[in-house]
Order: sequence, then C-alpha cells, then structure tokens
Amino acid sequence: MAERKAKVVRETAETTVRVELNIDGSGQFQITTGIRMFDHLLTQLAQHGVFDIKLSATGPDQHHVVEDVAISLGKAFNQALGKKQGIVRMAHAVVPMDEALAEVAVDIGGRVYSTVEADFDEASIGDLDADLVRHFLVSLASEAKINLHAKVISGINEHHKAEALFKALARALDAATRIDDRILGRVPSTKEVIEG
Repeated sequence: MAERKAKVVRETAETTVRVELNIDGSGQFQITTGIRMFDHLLTQLAQHGVFDIKLSATGPDQHHVVEDVAISLGKAFNQALGKKQGIVRMAHAVVPMDEALAEVAVDIGGRVYSTVEADFDEASIGDLDADLVRHFLVSLASEAKINLHAKVISGINEHHKAEALFKALARALDAATRIDDRILGRVPSTKEVIEG
C-alpha cells in the first residue's frame, strides 16, 4: 500500500501555514499556531486519531490562522487519501469528557457538506474565540471534501465541550480512513470513484 502522507504549504498576505500529515501514524505531533487552546485541540486530533501531524502557523489575526490551518489540514487529508481505495469511508464517534458529550459523523465520499451544532455560552475558550471551533470544522470539511455532522450533545464547561468535539472528530476520522482488507484496491462507492 502506498504511503498515505501529504505536505501542504499555504502562504498568503495573512498567514503562513505548513502541514505534514501521516494518516497511518502513531499519534505524534508538533503543533504551534500561537493560540494555546487551538494547539491543545489540534493535539487531540493527532493523538486520538492516531495521525502524525507536524503543523506550524503564523499570522496576526486568529480568525485567519484558524481558517487557514483548517484549509491546509483539510487539503492534506484529501491529498493523503488519494483515490480513497480500500477505506472504510463512513464512521462516527460519540465521546464524553466529564459532563460534556459530543458526536461526530463523517463520510469521506467527496460530497462536501457540514452541519455543526455547538453552542458555547462564553465568547472565548481560553485564548480561542469560541465561534472559531465551528468555523474550523466547516472549513476542514470543505477542503477535505467530506460530509461532516458535528454536535455537542450536552455540557457545561466550554473547554470540555470543545475538547470532546475534537476527540470525536479524531475518532471518526480515524475509523473512516482505515483500510478495510475486504475491499483492498477498490473505491468504496457504487460509482467506483470518489471525487475530490
């Protein structure tokens, strides 16, 4: 099987983002975005998705940093998956974190759509604008060419709700990107191709 790795560099007038992704990794990560809470959430994606992620991002405005990280990471997932041969394709995860509970379902089928139900009562989660959690998920799904449904089912603590959401995303992506030995070399679609 070919290595499922990708490197993406995105340089704009607003940000510089560099991403290295290994889908078949061991959960290793080196992540620096200048936003501590965002770094923390991205490490959940690496560790609980068992992806190796090396990521650096700089920029003066956190909205653009988060958006461009999502764009770059989404592109990396799409590139690393190639023609998507042999992948499970669809998966979901429900993850608790103390009083919080989050659910994420994904379909790596080339049909871009996302819905995010994640209400945060505070404007910020640590040093991260709370609305950027939703924006990250939508932008990631768009560039990864996936269908994503994400929901915070319950919770009180903002940190716990966001972290449960990222852990659920990690677990769902891990399951959906796994190779199914029963369909090696085949694209999991009746169309025999997944666009994107």
